[in-house]
Amino acid sequence: MADSTAEKVPTVIADGVDIVYRVNGTGAGRGSATAALNRILRRERAEKASGVRRVHAVRDVSFVAYRGEAIGLIGTNGSGKSTLLKAVAGLLPVENGRIYTDGQPSLLGVNAALMSDLTGERNVHLGGLAMGMSREEIRARYQEIVDFSGINEKGDFITLPMRTYSSGMGARLRFSIAAAKDHDVLLVDEALATGDRSFQRRSEARIRELRKHAGTVFLVSHNNKSIRDTCDRVLWLERGELRMDGPTDEVLKEYEAFTGDKAAKPKPRPAAAAKPASGDRAAKVPLPS
Repeated sequence: MADSTAEKVPTVIADGVDIVYRVNGTGAGRGSATAALNRILRRERAEKASGVRRVHAVRDVSFVAYRGEAIGLIGTNGSGKSTLLKAVAGLLPVENGRIYTDGQPSLLGVNAALMSDLTGERNVHLGGLAMGMSREEIRARYQEIVDFSGINEKGDFITLPMRTYSSGMGARLRFSIAAAKDHDVLLVDEALATGDRSFQRRSEARIRELRKHAGTVFLVSHNNKSIRDTCDRVLWLERGELRMDGPTDEVLKEYEAFTGDKAAKPKPRPAAAAKPASGDRAAKVPLPS
């Protein structure tokens, strides 16, 4: 038992993290460059005078992620999931608290920074370089990346500019590039919601492979089945607060009761003449004030 504990290596530590957005009020965006500079230099005073509103997106969130874990982030819209991922990736500053990482976090869609005017082929090379892959590694994995994305299944799209791709095709190519490299910490935001079920299965299998190579994966998704199939631990954020952290089945059970989500257990369609019983609706649990 002591040995298994000793093997747990922390990769991400969030310690009392607060993240605050500042939103300009009506008319606060206008004015001269000098006025803008004065607002920056006198931020607190300017916020009161110009109507800048503080939006507390994440509140006092703490957790420790370990090497080899796949962690799902769930919560209703606006709960702070994507904001927290960006902060872990180092793209957003924290107002209070600290985030410590062991290794380089890679946020899917940022590290693989693709350009719409270039072909998919060229973007595979640029995305690979942006993630730190060598040219030799990219050449060796190029065909695997294209095949994994599936964008050539209905034509030679890899030779076309990315602006001609659908949003789903672009997202699949980004995921395929990011998944071609083993990561210290991989942050995936809704990538498994794109594509057909075949692509989702390949993506889930690849995430399991990444875990075996000593990486840590964070997955934001509104698809509870993807979370169940991929993650062994879940963080549930609600209104920016960490409401629950634990094994996937336990957290999802509470979350589905909270949201009334029955997607994982579809009901047969009632007959046209049948009327739904009054007790069929799931009770909504009110948020704490």
